[in-house]
Amino acid sequence: MGLVRRAQLALAAFVLVLLAWAALAPLRYPTRELALDFARPVQVPAELRLTLGVRDVLLLRNRDRTPHVFGQVLVLPGREIRLPFEQAGDYPFACDAAPAARVLVRVLAQPDPGWARLRWRLAALPDAIRALPVRAPDD
Repeated sequence: MGLVRRAQLALAAFVLVLLAWAALAPLRYPTRELALDFARPVQVPAELRLTLGVRDVLLLRNRDRTPHVFGQVLVLPGREIRLPFEQAGDYPFACDAAPAARVLVRVLAQPDPGWARLRWRLAALPDAIRALPVRAPDD
């Protein structure tokens, strides 16, 4: 068997092990909070996704000089408010800083091990990459 063929088989085995881990490993995040910051310039997305048991608390942080409204909550400057979610579903909120003055908080049930968890991880991958901290190289 040639060296190229062995490398291909090793790569295929690695990908299969990685997919098995992604489908079966427990879901963990360093915190159950997803932060929504009101700061200049205020950029609030039209939809936020949370997952029960993984990331199911919405943290509203006002770093702006003016108060902001999120649903029935008034977030004063310099304040934080935590909104926990206990049931899966879609929750529309009025928000003065969002496009169309509305934010949809979509709370997903925790995915079962297997294909559902693998699909959840693949869907969460772009957000995880966007949230990576950017650091300058050390001198």
